[in-house]
Amino acid sequence: MSTSIRRGESRTRRYRVTSLADAHNRHTGPVLQDFPAPTMLYPSNSALEGPPVPPDHRVYFYSADEWERFILEWVCGLKSDYVQVKKPGGSGDRGADIAAFKSERGFEGAWDCFQAKHYEKALTSTNAFPEILKILDSVVDEYYSLPDRYVFVSPKGCGQSLNRLLSQPTRLQQDFLNYLDSNALGAKYDVQKLEGIRLLTKSIDFSMFKSLELHEMLETHSKTRYYSARFGTSLPDRPPIKQAPAIPSPNETVYVQKLLDVYREQDDASRIDIESVVDHTVYGQHFQRQREAFYSAEALRLYARDSVPDGTYELLQNDVFTGVIDTAEANYESGLERLRAVLIQATQLDLGAHKLISVSQLLDRKGICHQLANANKLTWVDSDD
Repeated sequence: MSTSIRRGESRTRRYRVTSLADAHNRHTGPVLQDFPAPTMLYPSNSALEGPPVPPDHRVYFYSADEWERFILEWVCGLKSDYVQVKKPGGSGDRGADIAAFKSERGFEGAWDCFQAKHYEKALTSTNAFPEILKILDSVVDEYYSLPDRYVFVSPKGCGQSLNRLLSQPTRLQQDFLNYLDSNALGAKYDVQKLEGIRLLTKSIDFSMFKSLELHEMLETHSKTRYYSARFGTSLPDRPPIKQAPAIPSPNETVYVQKLLDVYREQDDASRIDIESVVDHTVYGQHFQRQREAFYSAEALRLYARDSVPDGTYELLQNDVFTGVIDTAEANYESGLERLRAVLIQATQLDLGAHKLISVSQLLDRKGICHQLANANKLTWVDSDD
C-alpha cells in the first residue's frame, strides 16, 4: 500500500462516530460469510448446437440470478490469488460485496474490495459515486480499513465517461469531492460526517478505484472447474497418469483384498497374500494391471475435481455401476469369470453423454469398477461360488 493511503488510514482514527448505530458497527465489525459452493447447473450431456457463442456474448445477456451464479464461480478462481475471499453479510456489507484478503489479518491487513453490480447498462459515475461514498464512510467509521483496490465488476462494464474518470485519478477525486458538496447528501449525512469523508477523500490516492473488464473476469473464470461446463468448451488437457506404487496404499485395501479372494479361489493351495501376489507366475501381472486401472481412475477423479463441476465424476461412476451391476449379479463358475465379465462390460458401455469421456480411456472404466469394489458396491467372489 502506498504512503498516501497509510497516511489516510491514520487520519481516519481521529474522526468521531455520529450515531449509536455507527458506534455499534464500529465495535462489532462486519459479519463475514464464506461464499457457498456453486451448485451444479449443467447436465453431463450438455452440448452446443450450431455456431458456438463466445463466452463474453453469453455473459452479456445474463439475468441478475445467472450473473450471481457466475460471480460465485468466478470467486473460486479468485481464491488462488488471496489468503481468503469472503462475502460481508447481508444488507450491512457497507460497500463491499466481495472482500479479498491478502493476509490472515483480514480487514486489519491489506485487502481488495470487489463491488459486483448487475445493471442493464454500463456503469456510470452516477452508479459509482454512491458506492465509493459507502466504502469511504465505512473507513471513516473504522468499520473497514482502506482497501488497496476498489474494483467495479459488472457484466456490461463501465461506460466511456466512467472509464475515462477511472483512468484519471486526480479528476476522479475532484469530481467525487464535487459530489460530496451536492445538496442531495445533506439529508443522509450530517456536516461532521461529510467533513470526515471529505478529509479522507483528499488524503488518498484515487488510483485505487478501478474497473475489471469482462475479458479479465473470463480469464480468471477459465481457471475454475466451471468454465467448460458453463461455456461448452473443451476440457483442459489431462496430466500424465502416475504409475501405481510397488506397495499398495491403505486406500487400496478393500479392492485389493477382493482380488486376492479371486486368486485364492483359483489356487487355494498356494495361499496367495499381498506379499506374494506380485511375483506370482500366473496372477502377478493380472494383479498389477488391475492396480494400474485403479490408479488411472483415481487420476481421472482428481482431474475432475479441478476441471468440472462437483458431481460430474460421480455421475460417470454411477452410470458405470448401473451398466455393470446386472452383469456382476449373474451366475458364474468363479469370481475370476465374474470379474472378467464385468470389466469387459464396462469397456463396452455407451458413456458418450458424459463430459469426462472426452479425456478418459478404457483403462479408466476398468479402474472405476475397482473403485466401486473398493466402496463395497461390487464383489467378485460370491459366497455361493
